[in-house]
Amino acid sequence: MNDEITLGQALDFLFADLDAKKDADPTKSYTASLLQKGPAKCAKKLGEEAVELALEIAAGEKEEIKAEAADVLYHFVVALMSRGVSLNEVAQVLAKRRGIGGLDEKASRKK
Repeated sequence: MNDEITLGQALDFLFADLDAKKDADPTKSYTASLLQKGPAKCAKKLGEEAVELALEIAAGEKEEIKAEAADVLYHFVVALMSRGVSLNEVAQVLAKRRGIGGLDEKASRKK
């Protein structure tokens, strides 16, 4: 991969790679082992990685921030997969929100 890749392309590649690994032997695939443990474990790992990223953003170096962000994206995709949610489904939600201010969007959500 080169520096010209977009985040969208990288996420598509990541999802395809992880989708190919989800049914692998969990003793040989970290992805398969996480998915086998279920959504709660996937969510816990996502949360841990998000905290690590937040700490790096607060006080870290750019290279560490990029590495932690990549970890968050990996665990984000795994967590979505654990619940059968595709990146395209998330993209559709984002597309519907485009052009709507954050405060307006929050106010429109069901309570």
